[in-house]
Amino acid sequence: MLNVRLNEDRGHANHGWLDTHFTFSFADYYDPAHMGFRALRVINEDFIAPGMGFGAHPHRDMEILSYVLSGELGHKDSLGSGGVIRHGEVQFMSAGTGIRHSEANPSATETTHMLQIWLLPDRTGLDPKYEQKVFPVENQPNRLHLIASRDGRDGSFLIRSDAEVYAGELDAGTTIERRLSGNHGWLQVAAGDVTANGKTLRAGDGLAIEDETSARIAAVSDSEILLFDLG
Repeated sequence: MLNVRLNEDRGHANHGWLDTHFTFSFADYYDPAHMGFRALRVINEDFIAPGMGFGAHPHRDMEILSYVLSGELGHKDSLGSGGVIRHGEVQFMSAGTGIRHSEANPSATETTHMLQIWLLPDRTGLDPKYEQKVFPVENQPNRLHLIASRDGRDGSFLIRSDAEVYAGELDAGTTIERRLSGNHGWLQVAAGDVTANGKTLRAGDGLAIEDETSARIAAVSDSEILLFDLG
């Protein structure tokens, strides 16, 4: 079964400094039909104005990925971690028993465009941790790069969630296929236009994949995608 979550049907809030779109219920946006999909709880597409950001705030018992599409994102947290990530770099924070952090756009001129992703952990009470890594998504197009997994293989983040996360940039005309380990997945189109298992998707659209053995993705235009293999 395939269910398309259209860009224009997502929740939306514009706070001036932050223009954000919610694939699933989040903050003041509530839709009981879209509370998450299996272990995937949040996909927020954020546009953060230059010099602005989220002040220090707490999280717990959540596996969090920040994926920058353009611009920069600065991070500080209560573990003493800090850094700036750009396109091709990914930030992972396991909130565990509790962590406070802030995220901000350090640029004075350029908007930060990013995806904020939350995954439900398979158990609570974990030690919090923070990591950031570079993945060759841009330098090695037309393939899926594993950025987070249950076993940390191939240099991916080790996450404590029933999920594996892949990212890729596809040139127009490219087709790739990925077998789904649990016959469930979610495809998020970050840029461009694709067809996936026969469904047409454009930037901002998502596709819930249920009881299908694989995801077959064809790029109609130059595209960037994230694929979640969900148990």
